[in-house]
Amino acid sequence: MPLKKLLRRFREIHAPRLTAWELWKYVGPGLLVTVGFIDPGNWASNVAAGAGYGYELLWMVSLSTVMLIVLQHNAAHLGIATGLCLSEAATRHLSKPLSRALLGSAVLAAVATALAEILGGAIALSMLFGLPIPLGAALTTAVVVWMLYSNSYRRLEKYIIAFVSLIGLCFLFELHLAPIDWGPAMRGWVTPSLPEGSMVIVMSVLGAVVMPHNLFLHSEVIQSRQWNRESPEIIQRQLRYEFLDTLFSMGVGWAINSAMILVAAATFFAQGLQVDALEQAQAMLGPLLGDSAALVFALALLMAGISSSVTAGMAGGSIFAGIFDEPYDIKDFHSRVGVGLTLFGALAAIFFVSDPFRGLVVSQMLLSVQLPLTILLQLMLTSSKKVMGPYVNTAWHTFVLVCIAVAVIALNMKLLWDSL
Repeated sequence: MPLKKLLRRFREIHAPRLTAWELWKYVGPGLLVTVGFIDPGNWASNVAAGAGYGYELLWMVSLSTVMLIVLQHNAAHLGIATGLCLSEAATRHLSKPLSRALLGSAVLAAVATALAEILGGAIALSMLFGLPIPLGAALTTAVVVWMLYSNSYRRLEKYIIAFVSLIGLCFLFELHLAPIDWGPAMRGWVTPSLPEGSMVIVMSVLGAVVMPHNLFLHSEVIQSRQWNRESPEIIQRQLRYEFLDTLFSMGVGWAINSAMILVAAATFFAQGLQVDALEQAQAMLGPLLGDSAALVFALALLMAGISSSVTAGMAGGSIFAGIFDEPYDIKDFHSRVGVGLTLFGALAAIFFVSDPFRGLVVSQMLLSVQLPLTILLQLMLTSSKKVMGPYVNTAWHTFVLVCIAVAVIALNMKLLWDSL
């Protein structure tokens, strides 16, 4: 067969086709990021938003999801275009002292993230079985360690998809029981408002929705779908499907976060009940919606804690391996060490936390300090022609990313200031 015909045949075989089956093969990396969007830290903010202000703050879920789509899409593009995760790219393109300092702080941020996620699982076990928080944290960590060290990425991806699906079904069940007033809810999703005293909650959701470890993780796991990077056509296909995967996955996160606010608004706000702790919310759901609602709430929190702890461990392993210019691979020594440092470092810190709520606050403060560094690192790399080649950010993309980065950084700095 002549060379021209062979090349034409190759292009025909690998031409992007937006079919449902083709898209399904690319779904997965985005859902791993979604888990960080519905982690236990978000639960507390969403429940407080719905209980305190009804449907009025639903718009902040819509806005935060849009910002998250743009930043995560940009991080994934780095992985597809360069074949490197954010950590590897920093190691290759920055000076050694600068890259080590930035990535070292990112590992600490992954530990802080894992602390919050493991605490969420421990709180759920306390709700379900009355276990002390330290014991629940140890059990959660043991399950997560087993999942990470004994399973391939592909299998972990299936577990995470199952967890996200079950969490979604749990909240569909809650929505079925709760008397939702859909008229105000529809307006709340698209109408920005700032009721008196709501600014702290608005900042907590908008400012914490983008997490450093998720930007590192997405740039790594997106490469699980990558092959033959020498073909521009195939890279373009991956870029297109990645965007659809990100849209779909962040849409799932938007729906679950919205459901938390809807349930809290229809139950606690409607009854004039203030809620400031997840344990309190679970205890109050029983009398309002029945014992089954309280049980489902706790089960969903447990699945959220375990699944988000898994992705926090993967992110820590990816960042640590990238310091040594290696991709994440649980069979590799540096990846295993990074996962262990993240999870066991978080568990050790929990044993010194006397107040779980205070532990969550401190962990979010640490993320607020590190997040600007990660966002600026990502912007610098993806706006560099040397790093991205023909897939470098356009001037318009850079402008949009800078605007979102400034907004996210400002909110996180305000959160840090208020916390201090």
